[in-house]
This record gives sequence, C-alpha cells and structure tokens, in this order.
Amino acid sequence: MTPTVFADVDNSMRIAREEIFGPVLVVIAYDDEDDALRIANDSEYGLSGGVWSADEAHALSVARRVRTGTVTVNGASIGFDGPFGGFKASGVGREYGAVGLGAYTEYKTITV
Repeated sequence: MTPTVFADVDNSMRIAREEIFGPVLVVIAYDDEDDALRIANDSEYGLSGGVWSADEAHALSVARRVRTGTVTVNGASIGFDGPFGGFKASGVGREYGAVGLGAYTEYKTITV
C-alpha cells in the first residue's frame, strides 16, 4: 500500500472520524494546544496517539490529556511490558503486561 497524506481535513470529515488501519496520515489545522487536544479527543475512538515536541516534559503533560489507550512521545514504539488497548470504541480489554494476563486468570475468594 502506498502511504497517503490527506491535507486540509476538517475534524467533521469521515476521513478524520474513523479508525483507518493503513499507511494514512490526516492533517488537521488547530489554533492552539487546547484546540488540538479538543480535536484529538473529539472522537468515539481512542486506540493510540502521539505527541511530538522538543520539550519532552511539556509533551508528557500534553500526552496525559490525550484520551487514548497508548500515547507515544517523540516516537512510535510500544513496550510489551505495559498494557496495550484502546479507550472508548477502540479495542476490547488490554493485551501485554500484568494487566493483559488478567484476562487469562480466574480469581477465587474463599472465606472461612
């Protein structure tokens, strides 16, 4: 598949509202940081997101405000020692890490 960039996209457009699993990038203009976060969080999905900045501490504060299951800062890697899964309509449950193992665990309480 050829990577594709869609420019001049508005957040109301279908291309911006749906999860696309492929080499697709959507470019949406924003006025300021709060507007960017509003746009990013205005979705029924929340699998993954990314924040890029020369100021890593500031990027981390922005990443905390993005409503997705995974957020990367200045990169696109995933660690298998932490849980992976989405928020809202993205994904069901969590994979990887101790949290992911919970799906395969039966807990029992016995009281005497």
